[in-house]
Amino acid sequence: MTRHERLMNSIKGLPVDRPPVSFYEINGTEDTENPDPFNIYNDPSWEPLIKLARNHSDRIVQMGVPFRDASPAIAPEIFTREQVVSDNTLYVTETIKAGKRRLLAKYTREQDVNTTWTTEHFLKDAEDLEAYLSLPMPEETGVPGISSFLAKETLLGDSGIVMIDIGDPLCSAAPLFSMDDYTIFALTEKELFHRLLKRFSEILIPKVRAISAALPGRLWRICGPEYASPPYLPPELFREYVTSYDTAIVEIIKKSGGYPRIHSHGRLMGVLDHIVETGCTGLDPIEPSPQGDVSLAYVRKKYGKQLTLFGNLEASDIENLPTKKFEEKVRTALEEGSAGEGRGFVLMPSACPYGRKLGAQAMKNYEKMIEIATK
Repeated sequence: MTRHERLMNSIKGLPVDRPPVSFYEINGTEDTENPDPFNIYNDPSWEPLIKLARNHSDRIVQMGVPFRDASPAIAPEIFTREQVVSDNTLYVTETIKAGKRRLLAKYTREQDVNTTWTTEHFLKDAEDLEAYLSLPMPEETGVPGISSFLAKETLLGDSGIVMIDIGDPLCSAAPLFSMDDYTIFALTEKELFHRLLKRFSEILIPKVRAISAALPGRLWRICGPEYASPPYLPPELFREYVTSYDTAIVEIIKKSGGYPRIHSHGRLMGVLDHIVETGCTGLDPIEPSPQGDVSLAYVRKKYGKQLTLFGNLEASDIENLPTKKFEEKVRTALEEGSAGEGRGFVLMPSACPYGRKLGAQAMKNYEKMIEIATK
């Protein structure tokens, strides 16, 4: 069975020769030659892992789909972006002129850490949110540009699949606030917050329809639901802010023969029913305790017939656990994820290391994942 067939059978709930094993973000297409100082993958320590992913993992490459001739989300005449590099750190400042208010956001990124930190958020109070909601909506959805996506599929061949990656309305709304302000607004200003979610939903839905028509039958990842999971918000608000919006996205994807996968870190026990209610056909990363609060065995037993499960290894364990202890977690995940009846299980970590230097312990543990899964 090819790696492509193994993944697609797992996603469709068909028989496989063994559970697929994916390294999540690491898929063997990383650019090791790009000299950009903010590209951590040009460090030689990453080469063995990238080669291992390319040659032996069941590759899932996640990609967004750009749109040609689309109106920008924020009109260029009211939006500015400035960036400067100082002391090996990138500093970015963005401003939006919203009526009489000036909305400001700031971001930083260090050369040796593959993540961006938001140090100031656009929305600080209700007046900022009202000003943001008064901005004109984009006029043109545009046409999905699928050439890069199809080229990546050709590059992968039988070694894996390309997954369409999108954020839901909550994924666009929540990061406009600091986490403290977001939880307060979501709890106390529900009518106002729904207006924000509806705005993003009206922008997103036509794009999902267009992508689904252009790229039918693919796996999708929908990010954002974790913003409404405990301990940030109670389960009833998850249903209100996630299920009520993501169900429409899921339905469009499924009508085109696609496979929508919900991405939600952290505690799942209180929101699993609401996730399944969307009609999604996959779930990741189903984190083990203490990051999560539900076992993979429980999810498999209760929801395995409806969902292909992706997980349940913690990224920090890959970097820190001695290989013998990590091996135990891999075997447990394979046993629980494949027990009884179900659509399929893909062994996968919750994330990947994001420092410039990949440690020797992490490399050993990635190798162990392949060794155990292939046996």
